[in-house]
Amino acid sequence: MELRVLRYFLMVVQEKNISKASERLHVSQPTVSRQIKDLEDELGTTLFERGSRTIQLTSDGEYFANQARQILSLTDKTVANIHQESDIRGAVFIGSAEARSMLTVAQAIRRLNRQYPHIQINVVSTDAAEIHQHLTSGVFDFGVVMEPLDKSDYDFLRLPGESRWGLLVQNSSPLAQQATVSLDDIDHTKLILPQQGGSRRIHAVFGLDQDDLDVAATYNLLYNASLLVSAGVGNALGLDGIVNTNQSDLTFVPLAPRTSSGTSLVWLKGARLSLAAQALLTQIRAELTPTEN
Repeated sequence: MELRVLRYFLMVVQEKNISKASERLHVSQPTVSRQIKDLEDELGTTLFERGSRTIQLTSDGEYFANQARQILSLTDKTVANIHQESDIRGAVFIGSAEARSMLTVAQAIRRLNRQYPHIQINVVSTDAAEIHQHLTSGVFDFGVVMEPLDKSDYDFLRLPGESRWGLLVQNSSPLAQQATVSLDDIDHTKLILPQQGGSRRIHAVFGLDQDDLDVAATYNLLYNASLLVSAGVGNALGLDGIVNTNQSDLTFVPLAPRTSSGTSLVWLKGARLSLAAQALLTQIRAELTPTEN
């Protein structure tokens, strides 16, 4: 299986039409069709459901497309990191939770770019499960994850600062006038929870289980959850400082008793970091080291 064929395949996936994909690739349509057919024969499965005007992926095709994207992403990153001159060049990929502690990493990136302008940093907002998956597969170099987290598979740096948990509510809600959110409030409101750890967080604070909660929706990114709150779907459990509520229709109300989460930068134990990734890690460590007056 050649990387060129994977690129042909993903272009067909993108365009949903072999003729349009051929034009984008500057390759004849019969060549692309033959390569896709040979790929299906090699894999022993059908990747596309052919229609009259567009083609759709089969379930096997969906899985293979996701794997092909990861393979090409890893390949492109590897080639970029190998082709270096005296100046460090390359691409670094960071999977990150939504957290204010990301500011420390951002400051390190700014300083790094001054020293090595040809290093490109790619930040992907995602959750802990996908971060672990992509660190293991080599797609991500680093992850920024919320605590608590089992870090037995990782080397890590604890990032400064903590974020407080609370509810994002409409300004018109009675909860918006309260200083904190109580057990009674949680027990009588529709909730929008993070896909990972939301119900565990409520259980840790109030002792309520998933079955005790009125969950209207779940989310991966708090910005999307804030739109659900604005639409009146429910109130979103999340971290302070992620969504700017100034001059908006939303208010953040912290939980009581107080509960906060810290953040860590993680990378896979035993992973061989590229020079670009090593340079970023060095700069982040420098950000965490107090300067002497």
